[in-house]
Amino acid sequence: MSGLHLIEIEFEHNGQKQTITPVILEDENDAILIDCGYPNFIHLLEEAVNRHHVNLSSITKLILTHHDMDHIGSLATLKRIYPHIKIIAHELEAPYIEGKKKSLRLVQAESTFNALSDEEKPYAEQFISLLQSIEPATVDQTVSHKERLPWCGGIEIVHTPGHMPGHISVYLSVSKTLVAADAVVIENGELAIANPQYTMDLEEAIRSLKRLLEYDIDQLICYHGGLFRGDVKQALQQLIRNYTR
Repeated sequence: MSGLHLIEIEFEHNGQKQTITPVILEDENDAILIDCGYPNFIHLLEEAVNRHHVNLSSITKLILTHHDMDHIGSLATLKRIYPHIKIIAHELEAPYIEGKKKSLRLVQAESTFNALSDEEKPYAEQFISLLQSIEPATVDQTVSHKERLPWCGGIEIVHTPGHMPGHISVYLSVSKTLVAADAVVIENGELAIANPQYTMDLEEAIRSLKRLLEYDIDQLICYHGGLFRGDVKQALQQLIRNYTR
C-alpha cells in the first residue's frame, strides 16, 4: 500500500502570499520527497510534513525535478541534517545541482541584467545574489526518461524539458497520478506554462505537454497550484492549442 501527500507550504514573498507544493510518496519501506523548497525552508518544510504525520527524519529519498532554487534551495541543509537521504535527479540536471556547472537560471539572469531599467536592477541584483548563494549537493542516483523505479507502488520518470533541459515529472501508474513539478502550473483554476518568458525552451515545453498526453492521468499535481481540478487531458489539449494556433 502506498500513500501520497501534498505538502503545501505557504509563505510571503515581496509582500505577497505564495504556496508551493512538494509531494511525499510513502509505503512500508520508503518515504520519498519530491522537491524541497527555497533556501532556509527547512522549518517550513518540517511543519508542513508534520501535518501529514510524517517526519523529515523518515524521508529515505529525495527526487529533484530540476535545479531552480525553489525546488533545490534547502537541499544541502536537508542532506547535512539527514545524510541518509538518497538524492535523485535527471542526468542532465545533476551537474547543476552538484555545482559542476553554473545554474542556467543564473546565466539567464546575468545575461539580461544590462537590458533592465534602473528601477529593475536592484531586484535583479538581489535575485542574482540569491541564486549565487545556493549551496550544491551530491546527486546519488541519476535517472532518464521512462526509467521505472520500484518504490511506492512503482514510479516512472517522465522527461519534460523546456522549463529546464533536465526537468522531470513523476508518473504513478497505480493511482494514475502525475506529479508535474513545473511542466505546468495552475493559474486561476486553469493550466498554464510556468513563466513562459523565462522558460529555457518554450517549443520544447510544448512538446513536453504533448508527451504528457501519452499517459493516463486521473490526478495532476503542480508545484505551483497543487491538485488540478478538472479534466486533465482536455486541459492539456487546450493549453497546447493556445500555443500552437
